[in-house]
Amino acid sequence: MSETEGRAAGGTLAHRVPDLGALELLLAVARLGSLGAAAREVGITQPAASSRIRSMERQLGVALVDRSPRGSRLTDAGALVTDWARRVVEAAEAFDAGTQALRDRRDSRLRVAASMTIAEYLLPGWLLALRAQRPDTAVSLLAGNSATVAERLLADEADLGFVEGLTVPHGLDSAVIAHDRLIVVVAPAHPWARRRRPLAAAELAVTPLILRERGSGTRQVLDAALGGLARPLIELSSTTAVKASAVGGAGPAVLSELAVGEELAMRRLVSVPLEGIALRRDLRAVWPTGHRPTGPARELLSLTRSAPRPGPSGG
Repeated sequence: MSETEGRAAGGTLAHRVPDLGALELLLAVARLGSLGAAAREVGITQPAASSRIRSMERQLGVALVDRSPRGSRLTDAGALVTDWARRVVEAAEAFDAGTQALRDRRDSRLRVAASMTIAEYLLPGWLLALRAQRPDTAVSLLAGNSATVAERLLADEADLGFVEGLTVPHGLDSAVIAHDRLIVVVAPAHPWARRRRPLAAAELAVTPLILRERGSGTRQVLDAALGGLARPLIELSSTTAVKASAVGGAGPAVLSELAVGEELAMRRLVSVPLEGIALRRDLRAVWPTGHRPTGPARELLSLTRSAPRPGPSGG
């Protein structure tokens, strides 16, 4: 019989070698000279310890412990097996220490990729809350559009992402963490700031607008709501730049309600009412399919769900 056939006949190594709990018990018996004391040390009852030793003896086919009213003594075979068991347990302790080091290294950093609105207006508060829970975790943030977030996650360059579009990018799983609404805003001097009738979708569709670039969640929602492509007056790659252009009077812009609260309150921008068009969207946390967030990424995801919901979502 070949070595491979012999292994197959005897089953896998896991079936032939006692588990770590049994080996630790045997080492405790050798050190303490008492099955009862060994049972207490490993946190089980004496009958359970006796049963575990008998099971190990059956598995190995040799007697390991002589039991007497004066205590428990290792047999010659038991002493030899104990020496081997010590090496196995030491190797397991080294294995455990190594995996703990890997977890510590993983948990010492968190790479987040987020689309612009979430990165600028929601993530700072979430990261402050995370820092209170994990002060030793270093966080790096990459802000980009939703397409960029997906690319970073799929390239293993981020541990958790946040996007704003209508759909979940291919290859990612997601969870809705909040809701948002896009609104049309203009500078106070713009004619739309004084209009009495709501703005119809058809008029918005033919008006050149200050827009985010294609690939952004904001642009995706607007294009879908208009049934085609919005007309760009200017295309910019950040929410802050779009907002500044609108405040400067360059033209109408479509922005997240989250992004313009201060400007509306200070009357630097005016919200233009709409009719016949819905610009609501879900804000999502995303991660590679089949790889649920762990460690600090999981804690950050939990914080986003427990945080107060941003702004009104109706209208």
